[in-house]
Formats: sequence, C-alpha cells, structure tokens
Amino acid sequence: MSDKSLINILYVDDEINNLHSFKAAFRRDFNVFVAESADEGRKILDEQMIEVIVTDQRMPGMTGVEFLESIIPHYPEPIRILLTGYTDIQAVIDAINKGQVYHYITKPWDEQQLRNIINKAFEVFSLRAENKELIKSLLRVNEQLEFLLRQKLLS
Repeated sequence: MSDKSLINILYVDDEINNLHSFKAAFRRDFNVFVAESADEGRKILDEQMIEVIVTDQRMPGMTGVEFLESIIPHYPEPIRILLTGYTDIQAVIDAINKGQVYHYITKPWDEQQLRNIINKAFEVFSLRAENKELIKSLLRVNEQLEFLLRQKLLS
C-alpha cells in the first residue's frame, strides 16, 4: 500500500544490492518501486502512477538510456534520472537526446544530493502537470468565447 502524499519513484537496476540500498535510503521520503530489469520496470509503469524514474545505465539486455527512450511514447510524463558508475560521455549525450533525461548522476550517489534532485524532478513533474491543466482550461474558455462571439455576430 502506498502513501498518496509521497512521490512515486521507480528505480531500475540489475544489481539487487543497489535496489535494496536505494529502497532503504529513500523509503521514508518516497513511495519506492524497484525493478531488476527494463521489463519489470515497464510492468510497474503499467500498474502505478510513477512521477520520477531513476535507472542505472549499464544493465544486461537494455541500457538505461534505451529503457528510458523505449517508454517515452507510452509514459512521457515521468521525470527521468540516469545513474551510472561509469563516466561515459556518449551515454550522457544519449541520455539527454534520446532518453530525455532530467539529470545524470554518477555512482556511488550522495544520498542527500540524490534526495534533492528527486525533489526538484518532482517539482518539474508538478509544474508540467499544472501547465497541462491550465492549457486545457484556456482552450475551454477560448472555445466558449468563440461560441459567444459567433452568437453575437449571428444576432
């Protein structure tokens, strides 16, 4: 059972110890969902409203960037964070260009820094959602104004 007031985070990493460490470090601050693979991550995305995704870059079968890129068509809203133990400039470039990554972090992570990054990522998520709703409202009002204008022109 997840607390609705907490941010829902998905952490994808093939190393079980990393999954346990992440969950232990952040379970009091966030609703943490963990997945050992991209496929498990997709299943969680199908079942849960996830606001922030943190994924390891180097995983068997599919890199973190490939995973993030593959979910964009179905799950464009979550803010993406890439975590890696390697400094690979091509991975950074791909993360930004293909995976639409908000932030790139190297392992081992600093717990407070990562907590701050996740909170800022959620702010971006919230602002985007709010903007989406404001645009919908604006379009509705615009349609109503156009209707009224047409009525006035016809009378």
